[in-house]
Amino acid sequence: MKIIFSKKSFEYYERGHPESPERTKKSYDLLKNSYTFIEAEPCSKDDLLSIHSKKHVEDVKSGNFNDPDTPALNNIYDYAILSTGASIHAALLAIQGEKTFSLMRPPGHHASDSPKGFCYFNNIAVAISKLLKEEKINKAAILDIDIHHGDGTQNLFLGNKSILFCSIHQSPLYPGTGLNNEKNCINFHLPPGTSENIYLQTLEKALKKIKQFKPDILGVSAGFDTYIEEGKNWHERESLGNFRLNLKSYRKIGEKISKLKTPTFAILEGGYSKSLPSCIYQFLLGFR
Repeated sequence: MKIIFSKKSFEYYERGHPESPERTKKSYDLLKNSYTFIEAEPCSKDDLLSIHSKKHVEDVKSGNFNDPDTPALNNIYDYAILSTGASIHAALLAIQGEKTFSLMRPPGHHASDSPKGFCYFNNIAVAISKLLKEEKINKAAILDIDIHHGDGTQNLFLGNKSILFCSIHQSPLYPGTGLNNEKNCINFHLPPGTSENIYLQTLEKALKKIKQFKPDILGVSAGFDTYIEEGKNWHERESLGNFRLNLKSYRKIGEKISKLKTPTFAILEGGYSKSLPSCIYQFLLGFR
């Protein structure tokens, strides 16, 4: 297992924002003695332009955008392209037979035509687009297990016959999309309080669709905001979603994905509780 990472992900923050440096710092501290880490490198502007508009790219670079959840921080473009570059590196290693995980921030799956929902560029979409453009693959699948629908990824790939997008998410919940299947995008929306048993059954259905598609590579938008700690104070819990998963659930999720025997990489999306590092660790135990 290779983990793509940079300590530069610790450098930027917005006071009080849940998408904080502690997410990757504490995760790195837990994982550093168990896995091989590879230094992340930034993607190129051409990589971004393979999926995003020139305006989108220039707006992030200049800070000329306005989303209340996605602050225009100093040098955020540099941090965002580093996260996107890590996703590309993870995908390229996966094609070579390595299981890989990108432990980087900011996340990306809400971004399509502008920054949105903590996301500046769509990391997984840029990585998949690059592989297709360079003819390293013919078909790709994306499995989004973040509790929020990956609306940006769906928008970018809707109708693309080379891509199958499957999302398992909570509804009702931000961004309010993903309620129907559309062309190559299959959405499994589940209610608040969904149990581990129902979640894993739904995951099996998504993986069956992916297996039938026979992709050359599978990218996983791995959000860990599906976790909630029973009996904890509200500030220690995952407050952005409400599925009844526990730490061991993530190991089971990783195992089921791994059984596909498809070249696979995963990237960090959401997950904001203090237990994020343990959730990632359990996922990686099953994913290997």
